Amino acid sequence: MPRSVICFGEMLWDVFPKGKIAGGAPMNVALHLQHLGLDVSMISKVGTDKLGKKLLKFVGGYGLRKELIQEDPHLPTGTVLVNDSDAENIKYDIVQPAAWDNIQWNEESARRITLADAFVFGSLAARDINSRTTLFKYLALDTLKILDINLRQPFFTAELIEKLLLSCNILKINEDELTLLADYLNLPDTISQALAKLTEMFDLEMICVTLGSKGAILFTDDEIISHPGYPVAVVDTVGSGDAFLAGFISKYLEKESPERILDYACAMGALVATLAGGTPKYSLEAIEAIKNA
Repeated sequence: MPRSVICFGEMLWDVFPKGKIAGGAPMNVALHLQHLGLDVSMISKVGTDKLGKKLLKFVGGYGLRKELIQEDPHLPTGTVLVNDSDAENIKYDIVQPAAWDNIQWNEESARRITLADAFVFGSLAARDINSRTTLFKYLALDTLKILDINLRQPFFTAELIEKLLLSCNILKINEDELTLLADYLNLPDTISQALAKLTEMFDLEMICVTLGSKGAILFTDDEIISHPGYPVAVVDTVGSGDAFLAGFISKYLEKESPERILDYACAMGALVATLAGGTPKYSLEAIEAIKNA
């Protein structure tokens, strides 16, 4: 029986000058996990507008279970306005309010979370009091909680970050976000000491830090495990971090060693970087091909 995962948070459209691309980190993670053969459900909310219907059809095309996705008759489906006229300085406007700002608690979602092998969430879905209240009610339930911190200005505070960290078992974070946390929480200068301090402060089981083209590191049991990443011809890096996390979760739930977890996650991130878009379809053999190249 496949492992089950619940992803909570934003599902939306990234609106570029040339067109729209379905996105949202939790949704991307959910679609990659689905692609890897896990039993995945998404807790989110879309509008009853055309964009909402189109988004539901999009995720349905991946086989993602949709029964926990709510619909809002008043708020629009989420959008992010992307200005990519300067490739070195892409600007994002995460439109507010959106339907995913108003995710409501319900008993069926709570029941499913308690039965799941993991619950995945980020910080962006906590920008509004409504979804934030719902999220923290779910975080009080007994299940493995994985935080993909995904910090986006101006939608977080030091207080929110600390509360989210206190609610998770495993933290996934990138290099820039770790630097920001170090400033907020007065962490030591070296990565190993900073991760040790974070682990101690928030009683974390694991911390995974993605380093872009330099690979990633995993901190667990007071030990740092590193991976240099897989060199690939990059098409775009959209969704690579989400694919990385999906690979990480799939191997973690299979109880693989930290080294194998990190290796598979890096291969997943590298593979998606060779393909266009955040949720391209690919074969599982393609992941192994990246590892064996």
